[in-house]
Amino acid sequence: MRTLELRDGVVRMIDQRKLPQELVYVEIRDYQTIARSIKEMWVRGAPAIGAAGAFGLALAAQASQATSADAFIAELTRVGGELYETRPTAVNLGWAINRILKKVHGANLPVRELRELVIAEAQAIAEEDVALNQRMAGFGASLINDGDTILHHCNTGPLATVDVGTALGCIIEAHQQGKKIHVLVDETRPRLQGARLTAWELMQYGVPMTLIADNAAGHYLYRGIATKVFYGADRVAANGDVANKIGSYKLAVVAHENNVPVYSVMPTSTIDMSLASGSEIPIEERGEEEVTTIEGVRFAPLGVMVGNPAFDVTPHKYLTAIVTERGIVYPPFKENLLRIMDSAEG
Repeated sequence: MRTLELRDGVVRMIDQRKLPQELVYVEIRDYQTIARSIKEMWVRGAPAIGAAGAFGLALAAQASQATSADAFIAELTRVGGELYETRPTAVNLGWAINRILKKVHGANLPVRELRELVIAEAQAIAEEDVALNQRMAGFGASLINDGDTILHHCNTGPLATVDVGTALGCIIEAHQQGKKIHVLVDETRPRLQGARLTAWELMQYGVPMTLIADNAAGHYLYRGIATKVFYGADRVAANGDVANKIGSYKLAVVAHENNVPVYSVMPTSTIDMSLASGSEIPIEERGEEEVTTIEGVRFAPLGVMVGNPAFDVTPHKYLTAIVTERGIVYPPFKENLLRIMDSAEG
């Protein structure tokens, strides 16, 4: 069950806003709707957003009326800029768009072949995501022991990627290996990705789990019930600082205080070596309705001032290791991430 795919010129995508009540697929035929799907979080999760951006460029390429290569490339560059602005924190989006644009700029081809190149590259990005997530799941599962209780934040399963998942993919893999594990799924306010999506996914795979309130995490860590913390990443700086769903920083600090290891899992495409530290990562501020309402029902007073950052940054000192498709990265992160990234480029 793929989160999204491009088939016969149409992007078919799970509308994650409908879960867990309904499993609904939408069919998208233009890049403008792809942009809307990213902005409004029909699709979410850094790798899935990257694939959606790539498919958006593919749809734009299909629809382009440009007759010259220069005009085609100019149009695609403009569309790439529009798509990037939908969710600027998730580095995979810019990475996927730039990968395709670089290919197009470097190809001396007529429009018809450029169009085919864009579509093929978008498909390649999606297929590579599935393969690297499978490798990552194997590495991450090796960190999980029989009898572990894993505290998981946000949603990092198949729904956050094209398929398999990042942090949750590791947990599902450990379960499928026969390890007796239990997952504490925090609800992940304000959009409740843990309660709505992670809980649903784990139930599909038959992984034992308990849904907890975000504010209960400290209790389970202090009592020694949670033995590991796993979450994903939307952007990682060169020094190992990790930007992830809001609440990740607080969780990592409390875990560190209680000597519980913390693992962040992401593909190397999420690592942004151009940023020296997490302080340089842009943090998306989302609308107040996500905080003041649930499913359209308002519970906060009218006129209240709202802050709604979608992400926070965990300083690398609180992380035990970073898991990628290239292997497990331990401190010192600055040196070892550089080694991993050099390996990825090679």
